[in-house]
Amino acid sequence: MTQPPSFGRAVPVPQHRAWRAARLGGMALNVAGSVAAHRAQGFLRGEPAAWRDLLLTPANIGRITNELARMRGAAMKLGQLISMDAGDVLPPELSQIMARLRAEADFMPPAQLKQVLTQAWGPDWLRQFKRFDVRPIAAASIGQVHRAALRDGRDVAIKVQYPGVAQSIDSDVANVAALVKLSGLIPKGFEIDPYVEEARKQLHEETDYLLEAAHLRKFRSLLDGSDRYELPVVQDDLTVPTVLTMTFIDSVPLEAVADLDQSIRNQIARDLVDLVLREIFDFGVVQSDPNFANFRYNAQTRRLVLLDFGATRIIQRDIAGAYRALILAGLADETEAMKTAAQGLGLWNDATAPDHVARLMKMMRLVFSAINDRTDYDFSDQRLTRQMNAEGIALAESGFVPPPVPIDVLFVQRKLAGVFLIAANLKARLPLRQIITGRLG
Repeated sequence: MTQPPSFGRAVPVPQHRAWRAARLGGMALNVAGSVAAHRAQGFLRGEPAAWRDLLLTPANIGRITNELARMRGAAMKLGQLISMDAGDVLPPELSQIMARLRAEADFMPPAQLKQVLTQAWGPDWLRQFKRFDVRPIAAASIGQVHRAALRDGRDVAIKVQYPGVAQSIDSDVANVAALVKLSGLIPKGFEIDPYVEEARKQLHEETDYLLEAAHLRKFRSLLDGSDRYELPVVQDDLTVPTVLTMTFIDSVPLEAVADLDQSIRNQIARDLVDLVLREIFDFGVVQSDPNFANFRYNAQTRRLVLLDFGATRIIQRDIAGAYRALILAGLADETEAMKTAAQGLGLWNDATAPDHVARLMKMMRLVFSAINDRTDYDFSDQRLTRQMNAEGIALAESGFVPPPVPIDVLFVQRKLAGVFLIAANLKARLPLRQIITGRLG
C-alpha cells in the first residue's frame, strides 16, 4: 500500500454504540451549558435572548459539526441533511460552519483501513492490486473512496464503509432525534417521529453496498445509449456489502466548472434538469441525494458523471402523477387545479388555516411566475430564493405546522431543491419552461 501526502485528518472511526451515545450526550451537555451560561449573562445585563439565538451560535454549531464529523455514520449523515435543507434560512456564518459536514469528513487511518479491507476481502487482498492509494480521494459520512489499479492496469474507485456504521444507525438516529426535539427548533405540534423512522430505514439501505451496486446497474440500464451521462461499472468480484468497487472515471467536481464557458455550464445544468424530470416522470426511481459530490464532469467526453446511488428511491405513481398535475397547472396558472394537486401531495389538509393555504399558494405562484415570465431562467438571480425564504419564515412565524406528508414527497422536494441549488452555483441560464413542457407534454 502506497502512502501519499497527508489529507485532512486521519481519525479512527468510533465503532461502539455506547461510546457514540455518550459522545452525543456529552455534546448535548456542552451545548446546553453554553446556552445556560450565555442566558444567565444576558439576564444580568438586562438583555434576555431567545433560546434559538443562544443555541445557534457559531461556537455551538462548531461543537456540533466537529463532533458529528468525528463520529461519521448516521449522526453525520443527519447533520448533512439538516445543513443542506436549511439553505439560506440559517445566517451565513452558521451556514458556512454547517457546510463542513457536506465538504469533508475525517478519514480512517491506514491501520484501520487495512483491518476493514482484510475483513471484507481476506488477508491476501493487496495481491489483487498493482497500486492502492491509502489517501482517500473522497471522505463522507458513511464511507471513503480510494483509487487503485488492478493487476491488469485498470483504474478503479473503491468505496469503503466505515466500521460499525451500519450497527450504530438505530442508536445514532434516536440520539440525534432526541437532540433535535430538545433544541426547541421544531414547530409545536409537528410530528417528527415518522420522518425519523424513514431516515433510519433509508440509512440502513445506504449501508448495503450490494444494494447500491444493483441501483447503479439499474441506472446504467435506464440511461443506456445516452451521450449525456457517464456512469461507472461495478467490479463484481471486489464488491461486498461493505466495499463497492467500480471503474474509475477521470472527471472534475462541478465546482471546478464554475469558470468555464456559459454554454458548458448551461448544458450541465440542462442535463441535470432533464435527468430529474426523467427520474420522476419516466423511470419512477430517483437518486434522492443531490449532493454536489455525487455529480462530476468529464471534460474529454463532455458528459455529466453520475455517482453514489445509495439513496435511490422508487417514487409511487400517484405521487409522480400529482407532481405532474401541479407543475402543468402552475405553468398554466390554473388556481383550482394547483390547489387540488397540492392537497393531493399532502402540502396541506382540511385542518390547515385558510391564511396558511393562501400563503402556500403564493409561494407556489412565485415559482411558476418566475419560470413563466422569462424565456431563459437565470439561476444566478437570487430574487426568487430570497422571496421564498422570506415567505417560508413568515409562514413559520404565523404558526403554520406542516401536516405529515408522504415520504416520497420529501425525497422529490429534496432532489428538486438540490438540482436548483447546483444550477444556481453554475450560474446557468435555461429555457426552463420549454424543457419542462417538452418532457411533461
